[in-house]
Amino acid sequence: MQAAEADGVTAIRVRETIYRRGLLVADVVATLVALYVSVVLLGEDLLKPLTLVIPVLVVGGAKLTGLYDRDELLLRKSTVDELPRLFQLATLTAFVIWLLSPQILAGTLGQGQALALWMVLTASLAIARAGARRAAAHLASVERVMVVGDAVVLSRLREKLEADAHVELVGSVPFEHVVDNLDEMSAQATRLGAHRLIVAPGDGATVSPEAVHVIKAAKATGLRVSLLPGVLDVVGTAVEFDSLSGMTLLGVRRFGLTKSSHLIKRALDVVLGGLIVALTAPLMLAIAVAVKLDSRGPVFFRQPRIGQGGRTFQIIKFRSMVEGADTQREALSHLNEAQDGLFKIADDPRITRVGAFLRRASLDELPQLFNVMRGEMSLVGPRPLIADEDVRIVGSDRQRLQLTPGMTGQWQIAGSARVPLSEMVKIDYLYVAGWSLWSDVKILIRTALYVVGRRGQ
Repeated sequence: MQAAEADGVTAIRVRETIYRRGLLVADVVATLVALYVSVVLLGEDLLKPLTLVIPVLVVGGAKLTGLYDRDELLLRKSTVDELPRLFQLATLTAFVIWLLSPQILAGTLGQGQALALWMVLTASLAIARAGARRAAAHLASVERVMVVGDAVVLSRLREKLEADAHVELVGSVPFEHVVDNLDEMSAQATRLGAHRLIVAPGDGATVSPEAVHVIKAAKATGLRVSLLPGVLDVVGTAVEFDSLSGMTLLGVRRFGLTKSSHLIKRALDVVLGGLIVALTAPLMLAIAVAVKLDSRGPVFFRQPRIGQGGRTFQIIKFRSMVEGADTQREALSHLNEAQDGLFKIADDPRITRVGAFLRRASLDELPQLFNVMRGEMSLVGPRPLIADEDVRIVGSDRQRLQLTPGMTGQWQIAGSARVPLSEMVKIDYLYVAGWSLWSDVKILIRTALYVVGRRGQ
């Protein structure tokens, strides 16, 4: 048994070493690329041997800010989530290089070069790290996960874990059974070759003595541990850790947005939405012509949706179906692949040739930018539902309507056709509970990556 445990710990460490070293190489390469572009290409200056100190400083800064250690804590190793820290690291590095330019450069680093260095370093760090994680995912073994929780939790986790090609669910055991059989849990994890244990207490507790014992036992065997605290289903992740003489408290943020947050969110919609409209105007004109030539009917599809505060508005899309498609919905109900009151068909026979392309590229939703500019929608927000879907949402779940519905959101990234209504309402609730400007930016970036990735399929 001890030999098996040692093999398991070795496998875990090998996985983590591949990721950690890959990120280190990525940071060094990104720094050298940024230096070459900003100093040599843009300034035609020369680099002195002392310049090699700069990648060392970047690696040291990344280590001090935890950028090499966070992946072992996470199942989904996302580069997007660490962008603020990468931005700070690039800012500090560019400032240091600017101050030390006489010592490390055979020339002078101008303001334009310093700005270029800052921008290129930020971008190259993000791109190189994303590439390193992708390469590490193929080089390292699949992360094997065992769940300690009840059947309800397991069913929620199973679909989400199986959607990730680099994670394998190898087994599960009820939480109540584990509490009295910690040695058996450790033995089973060793037999299954588990790398990580997801602990999900049935009562949602985060600090119960039973949960603490399970976590300690798992960590003692060298397993990585993730905790699924049910309390965050209610308060979201926008919490602040507080210490009361050694006792940890979670400060829960008020639900909804303050007036200033509403103004900031609206400013993002107007500025970014207006920019996208200006850039895509020729494309939208071409799409309108293609829709008109492809099939009979109007260019735009309009449908009543439930907006902020329960008010109804007309959502606008490029028409992607034949005229009168709504009248065929009941006849096609047996093909519905969505769950819990939603209606989605993968190969919907009502979709036109142009419409199929528009949907695959998500271009049919571009006219919703006009809904955004009118204030009826936001770039990011809860999913706008039709009336038949909205009436199914009752009680506190209707608090999702405190925010303006969005063109995209976490539901879009998850694949809205696969997310049942009850799960989507929960996603929307947590979005409202934990809103921040950065959360909107992250969702926009992930939406762009999701659309590009889906288009390539």
